[in-house]
Amino acid sequence: MGRVIAVISLKGGVGKTTLTAGLGEFMAGEFGKKILLVDLDAQTNLTTMMIGQERWLALNEKGWTVASLFGDALDGTDQFDPETAVQVDVSPVRSVSGVDLLPSSLDLIELQEELSARRVRVDDHAAAIDILGTALRPLRDRYDLILVDCPPNVGPFSLNGLAAADGYLIPTIPDVLSTYAIPHIQTQVADFAGEIAHPIVELGVVITKFRASSRLHQETVRRLRRDPSIQNVLPGYLHEGNAIGAAAEFRPYTSLRQKYGSHGHFDQFRQLAREVLWEADAKLA
Repeated sequence: MGRVIAVISLKGGVGKTTLTAGLGEFMAGEFGKKILLVDLDAQTNLTTMMIGQERWLALNEKGWTVASLFGDALDGTDQFDPETAVQVDVSPVRSVSGVDLLPSSLDLIELQEELSARRVRVDDHAAAIDILGTALRPLRDRYDLILVDCPPNVGPFSLNGLAAADGYLIPTIPDVLSTYAIPHIQTQVADFAGEIAHPIVELGVVITKFRASSRLHQETVRRLRRDPSIQNVLPGYLHEGNAIGAAAEFRPYTSLRQKYGSHGHFDQFRQLAREVLWEADAKLA
């Protein structure tokens, strides 16, 4: 059964979505894994990175997004079909196959408040947080890993991602504001895992937008590595650079080197994908 990893941060702008997309593409393209990307963020950045705005709009009009999944749960309808919603081989990199996508929708914004209200009612508590997990269960055997891009909060959609997950990653820029949120994420995930009686393993902190010339970044990474409350700081840092930012643009690419750049970023992403695969094999049942 494929393992599920949630990628979560409480701060926007840390490269969470680019990390999720890159891990999926490198795991598939370089290590031969079958990957499902799940976009739970109403900003739909992961979705449009992979399939572009025009295709997303067509899918959204048909109801082939996670918004229909959550809408069904709230309305008691049965319109969401994962077989049609999951988009197959979505990587815009021609040499990469094996990356599928469950797209997001801006309509999640309207659903969030109602889903939050349902969760506080005791009788609907389990139903409100296991919507995604229920939908993923029949799909898990098809994939080696399912990567869930959570919104930058611990609201109802992130809780669904965590409830479905076996483990989680925390991307962070090595600065004061970004790293300040790490213990809050750890505490909330641990409390939630206890609440639902389901272990959610901390796989590690991922350093993003690292600047080797910055003394602050260097000192922050050393501090994180010494922090006994942090299980693991993955050794594959993603350095700040134009290639990583440009990779978020939807357009066709011939190779991963073309998309992510040949000046170190390709090797950084490849190493990071290898490390996450190793952590998943070692720590997730």
